Amino acid sequence: MTNTYIAIDLETTGLSAKLDKIIEIGAVKFTDGKATDGFSTYVNPGIRLPERIIELTGIRDADVEGALDMEDLLEELDVFLGEEVLLGHNLLFDFSFLKKAFSYKKRKFEKTGIDTLKIARACLPQMEHKGLGDLCAFYKIPLKAHRAVEDARAAGLLYQRLTEHIKEKKELEKYFEPTPLVCQIKKDCPATMPQKGLLYKLHTQYGIIPEYDVEKLTKSEASRHIDRILSEHKAVMNRK
Repeated sequence: MTNTYIAIDLETTGLSAKLDKIIEIGAVKFTDGKATDGFSTYVNPGIRLPERIIELTGIRDADVEGALDMEDLLEELDVFLGEEVLLGHNLLFDFSFLKKAFSYKKRKFEKTGIDTLKIARACLPQMEHKGLGDLCAFYKIPLKAHRAVEDARAAGLLYQRLTEHIKEKKELEKYFEPTPLVCQIKKDCPATMPQKGLLYKLHTQYGIIPEYDVEKLTKSEASRHIDRILSEHKAVMNRK
């Protein structure tokens, strides 16, 4: 097993790395099986939080409004992660959001990682549900679910418990080895000046109070908002 790794977890506004935003990062470094360092912060997504996310995580708009933007956290996060192996439950989900964030600023983010979900599928095929909460309950690992640093810590401890299965089946060892994390992220650029100008004009023209920060939008996000506004108000005009 890997003795030193950084367990990481994110809370986000949704399930799509392309469309959604990070709102909380939690990372815990484990050395020789013990938690030795941590990184935890809210992230300002530049949009209002969906009600379902507030209900799921307990994170509210007031929590993230005073936090740094993701782009302002990249350097600090990069230093903390260093060259260590990443670990997480369904790790590619979290990795895809981070890779997008780094690519947005034209920075590389190449890592090796260990996925406790893949390990659990190999070690515990008899378990019907293998969510982090299900596995923590099975192993009696304390968990305050859907908060980033708590989920990260629990995943790190879960990894250690799962290694017990190697004693029974040596062939399971391969699932515990770090592998390169591969995730294709289509690069996006900041919204152009014409896009931002058009959005500001549409907001004024139709009396729209946006739930997003125009200055923080990507080109694709700005395009979607423009199309949505034009489509909605065209429908209104047609009904008249």
